[in-house]
Amino acid sequence: MSERPLGVLVVDDDPAVASLHQAYVGTLAGFTCVGVVHRGVDALRAVEALRPDLVLLDVHLPDVPGTEVLRVLRASGSDVDVVVVTAARELDVVRASMSGGVVDFLVKPFSLALFTDRLQAYAAHRRQLARTGSGGAAGLEQDDVDRLLHPVARAAAGPAAPERLPKGLSHRSLELVVQVLRSAPEPDLSAGEVAARCGMARVSARRYLEHLEQTGRAAVRPRYGVAGRPENGYAWLQR
Repeated sequence: MSERPLGVLVVDDDPAVASLHQAYVGTLAGFTCVGVVHRGVDALRAVEALRPDLVLLDVHLPDVPGTEVLRVLRASGSDVDVVVVTAARELDVVRASMSGGVVDFLVKPFSLALFTDRLQAYAAHRRQLARTGSGGAAGLEQDDVDRLLHPVARAAAGPAAPERLPKGLSHRSLELVVQVLRSAPEPDLSAGEVAARCGMARVSARRYLEHLEQTGRAAVRPRYGVAGRPENGYAWLQR
């Protein structure tokens, strides 16, 4: 028997954008759009009434921010999966989203190809959860936990195992550094600038940046003409 489609609720203040995202969902096998709303209060009501599996949640809503919708959902005990879909690039928005346990964060505008990759990765993650949960009461091994905690954004790259990080680095902090680097309006950021925006020590930020450079996800650019000690800038490599 085939699996039921995953129900998606689209929340966006712009009717045209909401319709576009609804159309995107309609192109994906295994997904169905169960509703479209344009305000935060309506999103809360729709989650309760429609019981979607996934909410595509904008941040800029006319009544309350999407991050507040997320907070209220979690405070009420809702474990509905949420993908933040927004043009907001502020670090506090990313942090609030991470704290609310979102499964992904998509920065507008994005292509149908990227949207498809991320939602297919999400569906694969759901299937992994189901398979792991059906394994009985013996408990989970470390590899099982690593797979379940692995971000959907990385799962979109394929079925490979979670990235092995150098000792002392964490996946959660790496994702924060990646988000800051990707969304920066500047052409590149120094380790100090990344550290300030992530709320971590400069030496820690440099280690994450060097790891991204070594794995081909960031480029290092010497900053010339800067007084004092020479400084490197790091730029995200679009792929």
